[in-house]
Amino acid sequence: MILTSLKAAGLRRFKEDSMAEDLVNRPNHYNINWKGEQAIETYTYIRSWKMDYPESNIIKYVTRHPYKGQSLKDLKKAQWYLNKLIEEVEKAADDKN
Repeated sequence: MILTSLKAAGLRRFKEDSMAEDLVNRPNHYNINWKGEQAIETYTYIRSWKMDYPESNIIKYVTRHPYKGQSLKDLKKAQWYLNKLIEEVEKAADDKN
């Protein structure tokens, strides 16, 4: 009886662990939308548009900001990348003229 209980507890633990959030490869804020439903991963979206580093970080921080517990910090990071991107575009326009 004790052995059966230990096996059952071990199996239950295995099921819980296998269903637990994978914080390294697939954290919930990577692929769960605001409705709590499965969504396209930000990485997949970024790659599909062939975005460069600044654009990808803007999308990443804006998309995930409500889910990581540091919303304002992530929005400010997105703003920083957006400001840098604007500077680059303005400089490229100036260089053409």
